[in-house]
Amino acid sequence: MGQTQGATDKEVTLQNIQELYRKFASECPSGNLHLHEFKRIFGINSTSTEEESAYMENVFRSFDTNKDGNIDFMEYVAAVHLVLRGKLEDKLKWSFKVYDKDGNGCLDRQEVRHIVKIIYKIKQHNDPAITENIDDICDKIFHLVDKNKDSQISLEEFIEGAEKDPWVMDQLKLDIGPCDWFIEHLKLDR
Repeated sequence: MGQTQGATDKEVTLQNIQELYRKFASECPSGNLHLHEFKRIFGINSTSTEEESAYMENVFRSFDTNKDGNIDFMEYVAAVHLVLRGKLEDKLKWSFKVYDKDGNGCLDRQEVRHIVKIIYKIKQHNDPAITENIDDICDKIFHLVDKNKDSQISLEEFIEGAEKDPWVMDQLKLDIGPCDWFIEHLKLDR
């Protein structure tokens, strides 16, 4: 989910939603998208790294708003809407939710480190020349974002930090790249 508005801001029409429903119904006849199907959609398979798989599990959990272990059609539509038309603040709130693994409404160093580590392992998998120190990145994020220095990042601090500092935005944004997948599936059904 890139965190910028502009070129990826696609119009989702009623017809698109109907097409998505047909696609959802054909691929998920039970009416629910299960984790293994979600991973398949995003190309996670036996050759994927453990980090890529863990990342998609976090993303899946964030879209499963009723916490039943499945993504139903309403959750699916909400996810599509966020991916294709979501505002920056909504995407940052979603990113925060993915980071906040224990769901307590704030991020500790361990939660930030966990996601940053996964993101960098994925980046290194795609570009082995990337050599970043995860602890240094986390230290800098906390230095720039944790305004009250309580060793936790609130949602407000997260959004403010990402909006004010491009480096922080680049470190905190979650970019799973499904926009092209959704658009491609819309085209295939036409």
